[in-house]
Amino acid sequence: MTGGIGSGKSEVSKRLVSLGAELIDADLIAREVVRPGTPGLAAIAREFGEDVLLPDGTLDRPRLASMVFADEERRKALNAITHPLIGRRSQELLEAAAPGAVVVYDMPLLVENGLAGLHDVVVVVDVPEETQVQRLVSGRGMAEADARARIAAQATRSERLAAATHVIDNSGPPEALDTQVQALWAELRARASV
Repeated sequence: MTGGIGSGKSEVSKRLVSLGAELIDADLIAREVVRPGTPGLAAIAREFGEDVLLPDGTLDRPRLASMVFADEERRKALNAITHPLIGRRSQELLEAAAPGAVVVYDMPLLVENGLAGLHDVVVVVDVPEETQVQRLVSGRGMAEADARARIAAQATRSERLAAATHVIDNSGPPEALDTQVQALWAELRARASV
């Protein structure tokens, strides 16, 4: 499952988990692989400098984000550190899933990393860009320019939709989202039982 920042992937994931799906969340794994004491955090500090660490030794995410979202080469350097670590941990979790389980891999950068072809189903959670901006500004307290920079750093809406086997339109009311997720779940369960 993928979608742009602010599209509501987490809401869809939450609903699928409540129905019985096993979730592998790339964002959570990305945090896990850069906890204090990990090789990932040490590599980031070497690459970006000790000033990306807070006094308690944790990653200063806003500082690092301001560096990498303003400079494509810096973002590539960060991805070169974190993506292999995220990939390895994701594979471990996938191998630990129950036999016959519906595993939802919530991966925001699925399209950007050219990974759509590796999955049986690609669900895109979709909203218009202006909805993304509004959600990031009002819900996460981002400045509008920062929200637009993060959106611009990701695949375009049309690129994501082109990779989709299924689209969840999350621009409507919660009950419309529930209906779509229920239909998706029924299809995923049917596929898993084949």
